[in-house]
Amino acid sequence: MSHDPTVNAGDIARLAGVGRAAVSNWRRRHDDFPQPIGGTANQPLFSLRQVESWLRRYGKSYQVSLGDRVWQRLKAAGDLRLGELVAHAGALLTGAADVSDAALDPELARLVLELGQEHGPAAAYEFLCERYLEAHSRRLSVTRDDVAELMVTLVGADGATVLDPACGVGTLLLAPALTAPGPVRVLGQELSETSAAIAAFRLRLRGVEASVVPGDSMRHDGFAGERADAVVCDPPFNERAWGYEELTGDPRWEYGLPPRGESELAWVQHCLTHVRPGGLVAILMPPAAASRRPGRRIRANLLRAGALRAVVALPGSDLWLLRRPAAGERPPSDVLILDAAADLAAVEPAWRAYVEERSEQTVRIIDLLADEVDMTPARHQRRDDVGRAFAEARDRFLAAAAVPPDLKVLDQPLDQPATTLGDLIKEGLVTTSQAPPKMAADGGDVPVLTSDDVFSGSSPSGATTVQQGLVAIRPGDVVASYSAVRVVADGGGAVLGPHLTLYRVDARRLDPDFLAGFLRAAGGRVTTGSSRFDVRRTRLPRLPLKEQKAYGAAFRQLAVLEDAIRETSSLGQTLIRLGLDGLAEGHLHPQS
Repeated sequence: MSHDPTVNAGDIARLAGVGRAAVSNWRRRHDDFPQPIGGTANQPLFSLRQVESWLRRYGKSYQVSLGDRVWQRLKAAGDLRLGELVAHAGALLTGAADVSDAALDPELARLVLELGQEHGPAAAYEFLCERYLEAHSRRLSVTRDDVAELMVTLVGADGATVLDPACGVGTLLLAPALTAPGPVRVLGQELSETSAAIAAFRLRLRGVEASVVPGDSMRHDGFAGERADAVVCDPPFNERAWGYEELTGDPRWEYGLPPRGESELAWVQHCLTHVRPGGLVAILMPPAAASRRPGRRIRANLLRAGALRAVVALPGSDLWLLRRPAAGERPPSDVLILDAAADLAAVEPAWRAYVEERSEQTVRIIDLLADEVDMTPARHQRRDDVGRAFAEARDRFLAAAAVPPDLKVLDQPLDQPATTLGDLIKEGLVTTSQAPPKMAADGGDVPVLTSDDVFSGSSPSGATTVQQGLVAIRPGDVVASYSAVRVVADGGGAVLGPHLTLYRVDARRLDPDFLAGFLRAAGGRVTTGSSRFDVRRTRLPRLPLKEQKAYGAAFRQLAVLEDAIRETSSLGQTLIRLGLDGLAEGHLHPQS
């Protein structure tokens, strides 16, 4: 094992109590910042000792907790062994191994036990598992905590036996253990031996009665013949080598042989095999599984038998709820189809209403069978939703309308004394500012006004860390990007973002809307960095403040009109689409 633990940029940010952007700034601005000793160009690794020395040298406060010490020593063993070592740490904390027979070196084993004593074995192991999942976020697929809790709640895991045949590191199995008031027995199988071991130790440290086995659930079912009260599953998506050739005649395919490219339908039937009659299955599926043509026959059979009860759109995936039919049970006539991608809280009450046969968000199974058996939630909006959406879009479209300013047409252009922006700056009527060089706006606690915000007229959407040179924006400031100019109405505590120029006027002698209007009229590029146009040469008439304000009001009205046109263009496209769909599908009808 290496004697020099490494840290990435996120680790350094945690140690120093700053954002990742601050670490990036240190690397750019300080030539003596430690050079990477490993990792990749996008994810470099640094020597922990060198980073600590640099932080001390620059007087930057930091604290390396015992948990961080343990984690960095685990990481120092190398990426390939990291999961194995995290599993060994679990064995040590559960008492399945001791210091003498642990695969960790004695010093690291001692630190792991000390971490368990300081925070408790379960909390200590969860800390290490969280860091492990963070380090391998691109390799390990982990169910979102809110989705896991929802799935367990829907299947009713309290006092039940719950199975997850693709349990990963145990996220779904931990949900019933942590949320159910009654005792829970959990069963899990996972292809990776390392992940299966980690899941087993996480459950054991929570005091859960659990049996987790490694192996391929499709080819080597670790719980053959077992019928759980409920099954939850987040299977791998789009898996081509799931065993199609070997498993053609498998008795699990009660609803049809899954096509080679529909591995998810194999998982659905595997889960139904392992639930008792009347028991529920909650399984995450790719959205395309609700409509792909090769899986149409199996979807139809699931619906006819009354096994498939709900398809719910979630962020990034669909949730299918199934119920194993009991002998002699009459299948339902409809299925719940719901789009809850924007509101997970809507799922549980909608499911309860469906179970109690009072739901208004169902689709008749006979209608699905007569079509392509397409259960995509977005296709089955409630009828009143389409009408309501059309009415709301129409109202917003009409409300967004704006009128141009009432301008007098002159026979001859006015001949007025003029000045330039450069002269106004020299006279002190305007001061200019720009953001610090190489400023990042992708993370931190300070809101940042970006170029996109200036163009769209929206609130500050960027974020950065506290650093020298930040320019706070104030109401009345004129902010210019390459393509837009805005007068700030409310600074909101934000700072100026990259690639923007701020013009702050002496409001006693110069109207900001007057200046912004002539900057916009100058056209082209409006920042001082342009080689094609020097913004300081922008010409403005020399007028008393009262006349400036009249010009400023007209310029401001044109800016409002521009925003309204942009908004109505977008709303108009939405209105047209909803109108076409509503008329074609019978949700809307022409006024008589």
